[in-house]
Amino acid sequence: MIRHIRQIGTRRLAAMVSAAVVSLVGSTAMAPGSAQALDNGVARTPPMGWNTWNTFGCNINESLIRQMADALVNSGMAASGYKYVVVDDCWFDPKRDAAGNLRGDPSRFPSGMKALGDYLHGRGLKFGIYEVPADKTCAQYFRSYPGATGSRGHEAQDARQFAAWGVDYLKYDWCSPNGTINDQVTTFAKMRDALAATGRPILFSINPNSIHAKTGPQRNWGDVANIWRTTEDITNRWDTGSNGTSAMGVQNIIDVNVPLASYARPGSFNDPDMLEVGRSGMTDTEQRSHFAMWAMMAAPLIAGNDVRNASTATLDILKNSGLTAVDQDPLGLQATQVSFDGTRRVLAKRLAGGDVAVALLNQGSRTTTITTTTRAIGKAGTSFTLGNLWTGASSTTTGTVSAGVPAHGTAVFRISGGSTSTPAHTAPLSARSAGR
Repeated sequence: MIRHIRQIGTRRLAAMVSAAVVSLVGSTAMAPGSAQALDNGVARTPPMGWNTWNTFGCNINESLIRQMADALVNSGMAASGYKYVVVDDCWFDPKRDAAGNLRGDPSRFPSGMKALGDYLHGRGLKFGIYEVPADKTCAQYFRSYPGATGSRGHEAQDARQFAAWGVDYLKYDWCSPNGTINDQVTTFAKMRDALAATGRPILFSINPNSIHAKTGPQRNWGDVANIWRTTEDITNRWDTGSNGTSAMGVQNIIDVNVPLASYARPGSFNDPDMLEVGRSGMTDTEQRSHFAMWAMMAAPLIAGNDVRNASTATLDILKNSGLTAVDQDPLGLQATQVSFDGTRRVLAKRLAGGDVAVALLNQGSRTTTITTTTRAIGKAGTSFTLGNLWTGASSTTTGTVSAGVPAHGTAVFRISGGSTSTPAHTAPLSARSAGR
C-alpha cells in the first residue's frame, strides 16, 4: 500500500530489502497443498468493496468516505456485492489519547470513527479500517504522515476499540523490513486472537510483504488470516517488468498468484491486491482482463477508483454479474492453470452446480487464437453450452473451446452440460517469490 509513499522512499526501501535477510524456512511454513481456513465466520466468499488508498492515499476525510459510500449505493455497485468500505492508512490522530486509545484525526474525522461506521452501516455497507503490527504505519515509516500509532503492544486494546466502533474488516500491513516468516506468523496471530476475543466477526486481511522480504507466497496463511497479500503492491499498468521488488503490473501479479490456487477455500483467499479498474494507465481490454482474472482467481474484489465519477465502461466491468458470480461461487475455489505456453494461458475453475468457468488469456502483443477442450477443463460428455461472460451470448460445442483473443485480452466462458471433475493443472504448486 505504499505506492504514493514510494516517490520518496523507493531507493531507500530497495537498499533495506537487499540488506534484510529473512529466513523462509521454519516450522510454520506449510506445504503448498495444506489448505486450511480461518474459522471466524466471515469471508466464506472473497470480500468485495472499495478502499481509499489507490486513488486518495493519505488525502482522506469523513466527507470523502461518506460520498464514496453514497456513490457505491447509487451506482449499483453495493447491490452487486461491493459492501466493504475500507479506510486505509492516515485516518488516525498521530497520538493516542491519555489511556492509549486510538482515535480518528479530529480535523479530518471530526464526528469520530464510530459515527463513520454508523453511517456506513446505515447505508447497508460494512466498515473497514487499517492498522499495522509495528510501531509505525507505512505512511509514518516513510515520514509522509506524523506519529507512531501502530498496534504493536496494543493488540487487545485496539481490537476492542475496533469492535466498539463497529469495524467489520481490518487491513493489517506489516510495514517493517524486520522479522522472519515465523515472527510474522506469531505477530499476526496476536491480532487474529485479539479480534476473536472481542466476539465481533471482523474480517482479517494481512500483508506480510509490505517493506519486507518475499514471504507472502511462501506459505498458506489461512490459519492466520482470511485474506493475505501474495505480491508487491499493484500499480495501474499491465506489465512493469517487476519481479517483486517494485510495483507490479497486472500480468506480473498473475504470474505469481496463479500457482497458489491450492491455498484458496471458503474463509481464506489469496489476495493479489486491489483493483485498478477505472483508473488511467491500462486499456479497456487490459482492465477487462484484470477483472476477469481476479474473478477466476477467487480474489477479493476491492475497487480503488473514484466511484463518484466512474464511467459507464468502468461500471460495466465492475458490475459484470457473470464474473462476480464466478468470483463469489460458494465452493471458494481458485482457478487452476490448464495450459500456458508463455503467451496463451488457460485457466479453469470448477463451480457449484457442476459448471466450469474457463478463461483464455492472451499475454502476447498481437491477436491470437487460444484453444482448449472440455476434457482438459474437467468436463465429460458429448454436448456443452458455452456462455460468454462478456457478451452474454451462448453457443454449443462437442468438446472444443476456442476464441480469437486480442493482445492482453481474456475470453471467459461458463460451460455447462455433461459431468464435471477437477481439471488437470500445469502450474507448479508454489509461486515464485514476490513482494517485500
